[in-house]
Amino acid sequence: MDCRVISLRQIFITSGVTQTRYSHPKLFSPTLSCSMKTYKLSDLTRTEVDSLKARPRIDFSSIFSVVQPIVDDIRSRGDAAVMDYTMRFDKVKLDSVIESVNDLPSPVGVRCKRVARSISSVGLYVPGGTAVLPSTALMLSVPAQIAGCKTIVLASPPAQDGSICKEVIYCAKKTGVTHILKAGGAQAISAMAWGTESCPKVEKIYGPGNQYVTAAKMILQNSEAMISIDMPAGPSEVLVIADKHASPVHVAADLLSQAEHGPDSQVVLVVAGNDVDLTAILDEINKQCQSLPRGDLASKALGHSFTVFAQDMVEAIGFSNLYAPEHLIINVKDAEKWEKFVENAGSVFLGSWTPESVGDYASGTNHVLPTYGYARMYGGVSLDSFLKYIMVQSLTEEGLRKLGPYVATMAEVEGLDAHKRAVTLRLQDIEARQLSNLR
Repeated sequence: MDCRVISLRQIFITSGVTQTRYSHPKLFSPTLSCSMKTYKLSDLTRTEVDSLKARPRIDFSSIFSVVQPIVDDIRSRGDAAVMDYTMRFDKVKLDSVIESVNDLPSPVGVRCKRVARSISSVGLYVPGGTAVLPSTALMLSVPAQIAGCKTIVLASPPAQDGSICKEVIYCAKKTGVTHILKAGGAQAISAMAWGTESCPKVEKIYGPGNQYVTAAKMILQNSEAMISIDMPAGPSEVLVIADKHASPVHVAADLLSQAEHGPDSQVVLVVAGNDVDLTAILDEINKQCQSLPRGDLASKALGHSFTVFAQDMVEAIGFSNLYAPEHLIINVKDAEKWEKFVENAGSVFLGSWTPESVGDYASGTNHVLPTYGYARMYGGVSLDSFLKYIMVQSLTEEGLRKLGPYVATMAEVEGLDAHKRAVTLRLQDIEARQLSNLR
């Protein structure tokens, strides 16, 4: 491993919410046509019904050249750039970019809830390449089955004879997979996203893969294919925090367990404290690597991996949060007390008796996790990943009388008169009925 020294004193991660204000002119004109098209579904063909779900699409290719410089400038100059662009585009001079907000309490007579529905058709990608991964087939297909997904397509690269790994096929059949796509790489992701003559089109794609698989997922979620993805989940990675109490043998084994996935994997060792025997760990890595059947792959991964020296656990956890690893192993004394300080990680393994391997196969957590630092904003695959949530609300007359005036005021501020009337006309009906009952 390349033992580059990185010293970090303190890491602060802050976040804020910017507020944008819009000014709307009055748009009402008595000459506007305000009719709506009407369709009777029973009179339409399947193609005609499918066409009704289409939305107006935006050609982003012509917009990227405008947006990219803005994105880069905000990254470089921060608040000052936000203020400059607000002046340029909205003609507003800001003193600050953050505005405090207050919560709006819900009155009596207003009921809100969220109901779960399964995603109808899903695509599961199980990598092949240099390893057989029936465990990934289980990690993806079991929650899809529990969620109640109707169409489940599992894609995996075929062997030289055109067959799919028998262990993967077994897991797929046991867990309700409806189609097995014999393809890997970007072509498999594309086939599931667009649909082919024999492969159903899916609505969401899950699973890890190499950089080409990840790129295909990210491209297709912003295309006419209209799909979503679980997360950018690329080559495997692990960050191990070890103190003087950690066994060099265990630390080396944990690092190599991810390095052996392939040459594009990355492993990071964070040494917490000055009294860790790093030489023993490096010697053990070399010894174990020599005896691995996949030692050549692990060696290549180690070539672009590194070690970080932290003066204490505070600094070690701070670096880990900055790196945002897919797997985080905290192999230190009293590891549990550091859990609350972990902000960014796909899956965390606490203590000297918790190797990452148990998460891959048997502990009960899912091993399809965000990589490349995406653990800052993504979590791993779970049952929730296969569900979507529908918001539901219902108001009584009392609820609308109490909430309605606030809605009307907000609509008036935004210049949306139809929004306002949808409330005020109902309030007038309620008032008229009450007056009638008094007579």
